[in-house]
Amino acid sequence: MAAMGAMGVMAAVGALPAGAGSLPPLPTLGVPGVPELKPLTRYEAMRLGPGWSHSCHAMLYAPNPGMLFGRIPLRYAVLMQMRFDGLLGFPGGFVDRRYWSLEDGLNRVLGLGLGCVRLTEADYLCSHLTDGPHRVVAHLYARQLTLEELHTIEISAVHSRDHGLEVMGMVRVPLYTQKDRMGGLPNFLANSFVGTAKFQLLFALKILNMVPEEKLAEAVAATQKPKKPAIDHAAMAAAKQANELAAAARAGNEYADSGENQAAAHAAAELAEQQAAGLESQAVLEHLAAVPGAEAVVAELQAQPGADAVLEQPVAEAME
Repeated sequence: MAAMGAMGVMAAVGALPAGAGSLPPLPTLGVPGVPELKPLTRYEAMRLGPGWSHSCHAMLYAPNPGMLFGRIPLRYAVLMQMRFDGLLGFPGGFVDRRYWSLEDGLNRVLGLGLGCVRLTEADYLCSHLTDGPHRVVAHLYARQLTLEELHTIEISAVHSRDHGLEVMGMVRVPLYTQKDRMGGLPNFLANSFVGTAKFQLLFALKILNMVPEEKLAEAVAATQKPKKPAIDHAAMAAAKQANELAAAARAGNEYADSGENQAAAHAAAELAEQQAAGLESQAVLEHLAAVPGAEAVVAELQAQPGADAVLEQPVAEAME
């Protein structure tokens, strides 16, 4: 299978010594909008000095023939977990190289969070140097399972020692994109991830041929589009109300009988403009009250049914 072949190649490349001849270039992510991390082989990572920390995480996945709503192929089930800090990440953690090999240290952590899976060097996928002031090498392992095996791990995780403490629960990554171009993988990528987890997810999906590279790029691009501003219904209602009063004043009603009332009508029109500009309702009312003869307009606005809720409600912020 192509996925397993990719894993075997990466593991072999990672184990080659420096003197074994020229090595093929290590694969990169190459997805616009995602900062690239420096790849290195397993051998290179093991030769780093004691000042470096090693984190080891595992991506467990299984082919999934299921169809969402009977029409959207799921293709694969990929496990990640919600951490205690509200961030998404893969199962695993830091390994103390003084006492543990990478795999022994990883399996020790997995036993606390999953309870029934052990990985080997054959499951090694990649290593990357992380950005930032901390000298950390992030290692990722990947194991393909059957869907039944994956489900067994999900059940076992609920009964593990870390469940409800350091691990809030396991989640499956949606690898599809719905017709609105946000549902599925794009929305999932818009979440917050710990450390290199988002990069590792995208890298593994590409290297293991689980999602085409162009689909990954589209999903990432969808999360970076500017948010549409929210419609401020309160401001629109107040502006409409002020416009109606201003129109009545201009038509010669009781508020336009004198020069002062004409100023009040002008102030009512100004209220509409300022509401449309997104000013806070309270500040607009204070400005209107300062105009000579505007007291009647203010009283009329405040006397309208539901005016308190409209005038006191602040302008809505843009939707998340």
